[in-house]
Amino acid sequence: MTRHGRDAVAKLRRRLYEILEQGPQGPVNDRLGRITSQLIVALIVVNLVAVVLESVPDYAVRFDRLFLAIELVSLVAFTIEYGLRVWVAAEHTPYRHLEDGTARLKFVLSAFGMIDLLAVLPFWFAFLVPADLRILLIFRTVRFLKLARYSPGMRSLLAALYGERRALFGCLVILLGATLVAATLMHLVERYAQPDKFGTIPDAMWWAVVTLGTIGYGDVVPITPLGKIIAAGTVFVGLVMMALPVGIVATAFAEEIHRRDFVVTWGMVARVPLFSGLSAGEIADIMQLLRAQQMEAGEVLVRRGEPAHSMYFVAAGEVEIEHKHKHEHERIRLGAGHFFGEIAVLRRARRSATVIATTRTSLLVLDAHDLHALMDRQLQIAERIRDVARSRLGREITAAKGDLLTEELDETPESAD
Repeated sequence: MTRHGRDAVAKLRRRLYEILEQGPQGPVNDRLGRITSQLIVALIVVNLVAVVLESVPDYAVRFDRLFLAIELVSLVAFTIEYGLRVWVAAEHTPYRHLEDGTARLKFVLSAFGMIDLLAVLPFWFAFLVPADLRILLIFRTVRFLKLARYSPGMRSLLAALYGERRALFGCLVILLGATLVAATLMHLVERYAQPDKFGTIPDAMWWAVVTLGTIGYGDVVPITPLGKIIAAGTVFVGLVMMALPVGIVATAFAEEIHRRDFVVTWGMVARVPLFSGLSAGEIADIMQLLRAQQMEAGEVLVRRGEPAHSMYFVAAGEVEIEHKHKHEHERIRLGAGHFFGEIAVLRRARRSATVIATTRTSLLVLDAHDLHALMDRQLQIAERIRDVARSRLGREITAAKGDLLTEELDETPESAD
């Protein structure tokens, strides 16, 4: 293959990776990628609904062809998706230093790779080897786990469970020990009164499990006074045992959400040209000054001619900038990861455009007084910001990221109110 052909293949592979990966490693604002992700999520949801409805005999008979069509379309779509994900595996950041074959093998053996494989492989075997198709219901429900790739909340929960796996395993060991102790005590006390229910320790363990789990079905209950006392103590121990893993998971989940938001915010700040050359400590100092702001679709954030009080980072959603330039109206849209308004803040100028939210949008706001206070107490940051600002004053800012409002560069600080 010629060098031009290799470059074309590499470019295609990179583009497919950007389309397929809309998670933490993917691009922040890829319209085709968002559409692809939404279609895959919709197909997964349709599959799960079909699995549930197909278990109803009447629906299974009336809509058998529809269910079969859904399964065939899903099988083809998920197979193509899996094949493409394997092909672009080398584009993942952790695998870029590896050979293509090694990177693909690592992806196949990864958690998401195994989920994607289980979502398609058993169904191809079913077409080739006759089998009881009811077993495939298990693998069809596995497709629900594919949503974790597109749901930050599910990814955070799985990460929290994995991070606390040792603590949760410890809770399981303690629970098993408590079950054994409670079953043994109840066996010794109730074995003659209820030999059919507490005659052996394994029989008594069923009662211990449901009691420690605070379920208490009521099918097995003690009848002797001492047995009732043991049961009451087991109930109190069960409350503590159930609260322990719940507290561990809740704390870990909250920390994971905070860590994810921290990483997202850190990445957004670090991508800003004003801050790209700063150290980790300096960026962390800036992050403490950021505040969140939510906007609904159609809401106006700033208007042309208003004094500039803040600069903005788009955390989620999209905004549209209406800019009048040389008697022509320009409309530019900025999505997650973009920012605007920094030059006007530094020069204390008026806004030269109106900014409107096109969807529900989450913004990170850095107020002007916080920015200037930061510059006053951190001379290194102040010098860096002034250097970048001076370099921008001599040229027109037209890039997709950054302050698009070139008229703000031409205004003097005294022009603001």
